[in-house]
Amino acid sequence: MQLTRIDRWLRERFVYEIHVYTLRPPEQIPQGIVCHELPEAPGRTYRFRFVARQPKPAEHLITFLKDNNLMFTTRVVERSAWYVPFIAPKDKSIVFWLIWSALTTVAAISAINGLRLLWLNPDVRANVTDALKILKK
Repeated sequence: MQLTRIDRWLRERFVYEIHVYTLRPPEQIPQGIVCHELPEAPGRTYRFRFVARQPKPAEHLITFLKDNNLMFTTRVVERSAWYVPFIAPKDKSIVFWLIWSALTTVAAISAINGLRLLWLNPDVRANVTDALKILKK
């Protein structure tokens, strides 16, 4: 399903986080970035992972790494939070889901109200009870 601007904004703001991997830590780390030292393992090329939940601190870190000619790689991953499946369900738009839920609720309330108004009409009620009596015979 196609995502709306609100869906993309929700995912960028609350779901995605940017991981920047480097061989060595830079001299300065922008505020809002968490540094994790990765355990040494055979075949691992990077030793440090910097996690940025907002794009601006990640951009500052990336420009600093580029200016100092440090080798790095970036990945955008989903956070492991409890609310991620609710904000960003797989292959679905939360905005369209909310719109359809609202339309369904309004339609159900309108139908129930219409049936209630019909049942309160004494002529309709008499016709329905007569029809039920005929069907029971």
